Amino acid sequence: MASLIGFDDLVDNPTSRVAISLCLDASGSMSGAPIQELNSGVAAFYQAINQDEIAKYSAEISIVTFGPVQKETDFQTVATQSRPPVLHATGDTPLGEAVKVSLDLLDERKQAYKDNGIDYYQPWLVLMTDGQPTGSAPVLHAQVARVQQLAADRKLVVFPIGIGASADMTTLNRFSAPRPAFKLQGLNFQSFFSWLSASVSRVSQSTPGDGVSIDVDGIKSWSDFKF
Repeated sequence: MASLIGFDDLVDNPTSRVAISLCLDASGSMSGAPIQELNSGVAAFYQAINQDEIAKYSAEISIVTFGPVQKETDFQTVATQSRPPVLHATGDTPLGEAVKVSLDLLDERKQAYKDNGIDYYQPWLVLMTDGQPTGSAPVLHAQVARVQQLAADRKLVVFPIGIGASADMTTLNRFSAPRPAFKLQGLNFQSFFSWLSASVSRVSQSTPGDGVSIDVDGIKSWSDFKF
C-alpha cells in the first residue's frame, strides 16, 4: 500500500523531491532513554517538515531500522504521512544489511522519479548507530564502497552519526570519508533533527542541481565535530 500511495503522489504532486533515508539503530542497546529520545527527535523532524509549506510536499522520508533490519516506512511526503512510526529497540546491529536496504530503496525511488518526469535533489542518507556492527563483513564492506562511490559522484549526501561511547566511529568514518563522521552530543536527537529539518527546508527551496551549503554553526549545536 505504501508504494501505491507513493506512486499516486508522484502523479498528483509534481514538486521536485528530496529523498531522505533514515537508517536508524534500534538494536537492544538502544533500549530505554536512547530509543525514547530517538522517537521524540524523529517525531519533531516530521512536525517541523509538516510546518514548511514547500518541504512538506518535497521531502520524502523512508525509515529503515536495525536489528533486525526492517523497512518501517517507504518513501512518502509528510503531507501524505504526517507521523512517523514508533520505533522499538531489539536485536543486534546488522549495519551493513540495513544500509543496503536503504540504498536499494533510494535507487528504486530515484527510478520512480525518472519514470514520472519528477526533478529531484541529491538524496540523503542519515546513518545513526550506538554500537559495533554485526552481520556479514563482506556486506558491510560492499556498502561502504557503495556509499563512498555515490558520495564521490555527488549522487548521495551522507551523515554517519555515532551515539554514545560504544559507537564504532572507525566504521562510521569509512562511510563518511574523507571527512570524519559525526558524534552526537549525549542523546541530543532533538537538536540534530531540528538542524536536519532546517537543512531539508533550504534544499527544497533551491533549484535541483544547485549546491546548497551546510549550516556548519547548526552542526555545532548537536555534534562535537571540529571544522
